[in-house]
Amino acid sequence: MAVLIASGLRKELSGDPLFDGVSFKVERRDRVALSGPNGAGKTTLLRALVGETSLQGGELAFQKGTRIALHDQRPPLERRLSLREYVLSGATDLLALEAELRQLEQAMAAGDHTPATMRRYGEAQARLEHAGGYDWRERATAVLRGLGFGDGQLDRQLETFSGGELTRASLARALGGDPDLLLLDEPTNHLDVENLEWLERELQSLDTGIVIVAHDRWFLEAVTTAVLELEAGRSTYFAGPWHEWRREKAARLHAASKAAGRIGGDIERLERFVARFRASTEKMARKAQVKMRQIERLEKERAKATGEIDLLTRKSKRLGFEFLKPARSGRTVVEAEGLRVAIGNRLLLDDVAFAIERGEHVALVGPNGSGKTTLLETILEQREPQAGSARLGHGVVPAYFSQQEMELDTRGSVLQCVQRATGLQRPDAQKLLGRFLFSGWTEHEKPVVALSGGERRRLALAIVVASGANFLVVDEPTNHLDLESREALEPALEAFPGTILLVSHDRALLDAVAQRTLAIEDKRLNSYDGGWAEYVRLRKARQAPPPAPAPLAQKAPKVRKQTRRRQSPSELERIEAEIAEREGVVAELERRLAADWNDVETLTAHRRARDELQALLERWETVFERAQT
Repeated sequence: MAVLIASGLRKELSGDPLFDGVSFKVERRDRVALSGPNGAGKTTLLRALVGETSLQGGELAFQKGTRIALHDQRPPLERRLSLREYVLSGATDLLALEAELRQLEQAMAAGDHTPATMRRYGEAQARLEHAGGYDWRERATAVLRGLGFGDGQLDRQLETFSGGELTRASLARALGGDPDLLLLDEPTNHLDVENLEWLERELQSLDTGIVIVAHDRWFLEAVTTAVLELEAGRSTYFAGPWHEWRREKAARLHAASKAAGRIGGDIERLERFVARFRASTEKMARKAQVKMRQIERLEKERAKATGEIDLLTRKSKRLGFEFLKPARSGRTVVEAEGLRVAIGNRLLLDDVAFAIERGEHVALVGPNGSGKTTLLETILEQREPQAGSARLGHGVVPAYFSQQEMELDTRGSVLQCVQRATGLQRPDAQKLLGRFLFSGWTEHEKPVVALSGGERRRLALAIVVASGANFLVVDEPTNHLDLESREALEPALEAFPGTILLVSHDRALLDAVAQRTLAIEDKRLNSYDGGWAEYVRLRKARQAPPPAPAPLAQKAPKVRKQTRRRQSPSELERIEAEIAEREGVVAELERRLAADWNDVETLTAHRRARDELQALLERWETVFERAQT
């Protein structure tokens, strides 16, 4: 049964339609990706679903008693609550349910066993069981742990947390309340990869309908089962995973192009007939009139097909990336020996040694707070190491794209900042700014100090692109970028002929760009060949426990005139063998994905193999539990 059915939704801004005719449904265990360019109305639609903004048309039909939770990027209004209190405040209905159950139990103990009382008790008990029973508070705090909070932070006041931590707290509050409909606007922001992987597993397990706005392609592929795309005020619903929708869009464009071409040919043929016989005999003139009406009908069909093509090929404003060819550096770009990195008394890295050679594209990964940014600053001599050394090689010209854009010169205008940083003449600097969505005199003359976070991000990217550096040190470049811009950045970094050291939570970007991965693990820096998928495979193999030693050989007892039959494998052993085989298939598919993320067939096979592996694991648990009873 559908949790939500939306029909013909219309939203206006200042009298103009933002979107119109939006229709879709969300059932339990649906995970719908809400897609579309910036400004298409995705966040507005989520807030309309939760009742925070009005609609000018259409109808919303919710299943009776539906509980809705919205997570977006707005920080909590009440900052005097503790983290624990804030998260539990998202489950007020569960608190009320506990109180009601106590009242019902008291009434039944006093002799009230009417059908209405028993029915309501059963409904309330089932609802509480769905949320995890009376242990739902522990589940809510487990969500906080999954999102990177420690037990020591649970009783801290919200006002003591950073903006990113408050965003994660908002996500925990939405997840911890056991909603029927979960609305998530950019839930992957401020999560490290470990937290992202936890969130993927959590969303896959929830018995709820989910609508997600996200720019993380790996996350969308792992979680979502359907796509609702908003584009140019219209909507398209597709019941299938993210990669299949991308393939479907390409197929629709091909079909619309063929239809437009065929209709155009028919119109030309009919127009030749009309031109030839319009002034001919009365009989042929009447036929020409019929053909003219056919032309009018075909013109409408062609307009419809052309509109479909325009919609599918519509290019929203996006960033333009084209790195300059840099000067050649020495063979060793950066080298570290015995490096120890700390912030205050907190040790981050100890006795680290590594080297990056010319032309290598290297990813640096690790949990939040493990020292990735601090290591980058140490390599670039912006921070002194506690011990050891890190030095750049001969002829290395670095460019640093930091998370805070601290490298921006805040004196003067946007145009002056670019000219000072790149040495470009005014026309070339203006052209560069246009490619990064700073268009016109007003945008060029805007003071750098007045820029928003997203604008500062774009300006810093423009400077890095035009720097001519041969060593790009890039820290979270996809923050504030939409999907199209992320996909434009990806091939530009891949094609960069110099050296790259990349920190990112965008696993699709890491997998596409990196040839090698440096991972911060237990204050050490371990090196893995390949991008993200290969790193995950090798990490799991490295973390797997060693096989148990084989038992010592014993002399077989003598058996007269009979041979002991080999015992056939148990059901549990057969399932374990199937699991091992399926894990090998998944690992091989991930290796192939590492080579080509856009291989749709491999993506499909990987999803199918992963689902089969999950089913086998669930079956193993059932058989194992049965064997223990």
